[in-house]
Amino acid sequence: MIDKPDALFGVHAQALGLWQRRAEVISSNLANADTPGFLARDLDFRKVMQAATGATEGNALPMTATEPGHIGGNPAVALAEADKLAYRAETQPTMDGNTVDTQVEQAQFAANAIHYQASLGFINGQIHTMRLAITGSAS
Repeated sequence: MIDKPDALFGVHAQALGLWQRRAEVISSNLANADTPGFLARDLDFRKVMQAATGATEGNALPMTATEPGHIGGNPAVALAEADKLAYRAETQPTMDGNTVDTQVEQAQFAANAIHYQASLGFINGQIHTMRLAITGSAS
């Protein structure tokens, strides 16, 4: 899914895929708002991006493993663990066991769409800059 940060687009190319996946998860929650027993899910974007980019919290440097058996070894395992969907905390208990709060989900979907558009805008800006550098004109 995610190999390494792109030199031109940085983490925005990776972020687009994650924002899209999160939009799909939130859409699924909204679609199942009336399904009895459905448990709302979400993707922890920060956790997945840290696993994908090898970044760590704070100023600590990530460990580098030269062999699959070394400590800190396999980034694919860390990414697979981080990529698992988490259950969203229930805000309004219901009689049928459904944990989807449509207002929360709609707000999360709107915020996710803004993040997606921001990453897309950055990528478009980079493409425009490269086109300008290559052709010498803004068109």
